[in-house]
Amino acid sequence: MSMRNEHDLPWLKDTLAALRDESRGHAIILHGGAGSGQFELALRAAQAWLCESAPGPCDRCTSCHLAVAHSHPDLKVVLPEALQQSLKWFSDGDGDADGGDGDSKSKRKPSREIRVEQVRQAIDWAHTSSGRGQGKVLVLFPADAMNTVSANALLKTLEEPAAGMRLLLCVDDPEKLLPTIRSRCQRVRLTAPSMETSLAWLKQQGHADAHILLAAAGGEPLAAAQLAAQGLNAAMWASLPAQMVQGDLRVWAAMAVPDALRAMQLICHDVMALTAGAEPRFFPADALEAGPDWQALIDWQRALVRTSRHADHPWQAPLLIEALAGQGRAALLGHTSSSKAKSPRIGTLRA
Repeated sequence: MSMRNEHDLPWLKDTLAALRDESRGHAIILHGGAGSGQFELALRAAQAWLCESAPGPCDRCTSCHLAVAHSHPDLKVVLPEALQQSLKWFSDGDGDADGGDGDSKSKRKPSREIRVEQVRQAIDWAHTSSGRGQGKVLVLFPADAMNTVSANALLKTLEEPAAGMRLLLCVDDPEKLLPTIRSRCQRVRLTAPSMETSLAWLKQQGHADAHILLAAAGGEPLAAAQLAAQGLNAAMWASLPAQMVQGDLRVWAAMAVPDALRAMQLICHDVMALTAGAEPRFFPADALEAGPDWQALIDWQRALVRTSRHADHPWQAPLLIEALAGQGRAALLGHTSSSKAKSPRIGTLRA
């Protein structure tokens, strides 16, 4: 997989320089929106630390070439299996992570967690000798994909790392990590680029109505570009609230459950903001109307939050989306009786 760098995403330059020149700790939490290039930044920082021609990354030395080819013996990137597959990120020693033919992993759904076995393998790797003498770098992305067992397995390595070892934990919000993890790490924040910078970049990539896509992505340009790559254009996004009110779920039915849940949560947020007299954040103002029943909006929001905690369950997706969209439609139209609706129970709408 070819990764973009600070030359492609110029807003990464300052944070990359800070990671390379100012960070002194062996364990760093890199936090900020993944849709602004967090993963790309983490890989470039690791490449810079391992570069054999300071200040790195030089993109010319053998170490840099190995890092770009995912074959550097001193760089290990730990991802959940599902993300590894979606990014097509496979490095030396990860050949079986994709669940290839004959592998028992192909018989189960790829995990969305960083499993304890992955962390233990990374720890074993961390205590082997450096292959090229520049130290070793372990990247965990996203670090909050570690479950409690996985995170606890990492604690001793964070507290007593091997000589020359550096760890980079990537997360959108550090509070999602265990306090025992946070207390052992230095923090570096990746700030999303300004709206002007993001819009200019998106327009350079050929995205029309970039301001609507950027709002849909919460101000993160790479996330906006990903929405466009998934076939969602500005007009389709702006039409989602009206389609829900009209009971037209054709576009909604084509969405994956996590994407549909996110879109509903953003509609709910913006309608509540309008109802309270504030400006919407994610949708154009002319695509929304204030909700006439505040309690119905609150109940819909709670139902969405409850359901989103189980977004990866094997739902009957069309039925789930129809149920939650129906509750949303009633809330947007002000049908008070809908305020008593409950979110679907896990098991009732399984595939």
